[in-house]
Amino acid sequence: MAAPPGVRSALTAIGAALAIPARIWRRVARWLGSVMPKGLYARSLIIIIAPMLLLQSVIAYVFLERHYQTVTRRMSAAVSADIAALIDVYESYPQDADATTLSRIAADRLGMDIDFLPDERLPPPQPKPFFSILDGVLSEEIRKQVARPFWIDTVGKSSLIEIRVQLDRAVMRILARRSLAYASNSHIFLMWMFGTALVLMAVAILFLRNQIRPVLRLADAAEDFGKGREPNFRPRGAAEVRRAGVAFLEMKRRIERAMEQRTTMLNGVSHDLRTILTRFKLSLAMMPEDDPEVADLHRDVDEMSRMLEAYLAFARGDAEETADETDIGDLLEDVQLDLERVGHNVTLTASGDLRVKVREDAFRRLVVNLASNAARHGDNVALGATRDARWLVVTVDDDGPGVPPEQREEVFKPFVRLDEARNQDEGGSGLGLAIARDIARSHGGDVVLQDSPLGGLRALVRVPV
Repeated sequence: MAAPPGVRSALTAIGAALAIPARIWRRVARWLGSVMPKGLYARSLIIIIAPMLLLQSVIAYVFLERHYQTVTRRMSAAVSADIAALIDVYESYPQDADATTLSRIAADRLGMDIDFLPDERLPPPQPKPFFSILDGVLSEEIRKQVARPFWIDTVGKSSLIEIRVQLDRAVMRILARRSLAYASNSHIFLMWMFGTALVLMAVAILFLRNQIRPVLRLADAAEDFGKGREPNFRPRGAAEVRRAGVAFLEMKRRIERAMEQRTTMLNGVSHDLRTILTRFKLSLAMMPEDDPEVADLHRDVDEMSRMLEAYLAFARGDAEETADETDIGDLLEDVQLDLERVGHNVTLTASGDLRVKVREDAFRRLVVNLASNAARHGDNVALGATRDARWLVVTVDDDGPGVPPEQREEVFKPFVRLDEARNQDEGGSGLGLAIARDIARSHGGDVVLQDSPLGGLRALVRVPV
């Protein structure tokens, strides 16, 4: 049953009214997300420190607003009552000429120094201090209990307050210790409060740092394993972090076990296929060499041998090799010399510290595949390498026909061969670029194809250092 039009309009208005706070909250949440730190350690510190600071601020405010002002008011009321009593005694009972007895009683019993200034007037009023609680409270109490014109100075002398009251024949001047009208030891409470808060925060930061460190070590171990390095990791920390560490190690063992099984299987397949190819070669060796069909069979067998080796290299991915610190500059120089030895024109540009922890044989195969592919389709090849704080970048440029942009991802697929523009791995199986990308990704990086400054194709390798 449909709702009446009035109800629908009311619901629409309510929904529109509720949508405004929701939009405001989303904007505030996005702003907070942009200004908040991104690290777990910093966020955890905020979670610990922010409530503690808020609690301390509330306690300090309540203390100053309630207890501190109440104590100050009561002490100021007592001082004002003493002053009113002294004035009543002075005006009600005969005294000696200079009120010596009254001054002695005030000094001995009340802790005040008083004197009377005949024919004097009150000084002009001073500007009120902005943050002085004592000035406002004491002025209010004097106005209430003394009920005479007065002048007060609570900031001129650090340890004393001066009060002047206009009498009929003179001005009464009172000097009293600030501690008589002011709770002067309140800073000790604040110092203890903030001091203990600092100690507690330091202890919390220390323990939190020890709890965050195992998480960072787990992240470093996962990153090292993703780069093909052997992580030195042992689960530590809280139970949940240990559980995550144990799960990571178990996952690592499963991956290594699967890779080992795959390598063992491929070795068996390789042995069986090589045995069959050897039989083919022996059978062909028994046939006459001048037969055109025998020559074609020889080429087919050689092609099968090359395809088998390329496929096994792609499937293995050199997973059994460990990562060691390698000078990429020396590696590129070796590749340059190998290509120049067979007649190719190769230039090399390298800058920075190129010592990086990689699997040397696998990385050499990556560069050789890319450089051989460039030399096959171009007259000039340029090798380059740079390194920054995060990445090692290796470039291989040629001046060949290039690859259309829409096909640059397609050529990385296994067994894909382009008959137009570039026929990579000509005479092979179409696995050269696939092997190169597989090796780069096993190091945590990647290989992409771009336009080359030489006019052909650029293969860009990025590997984290």
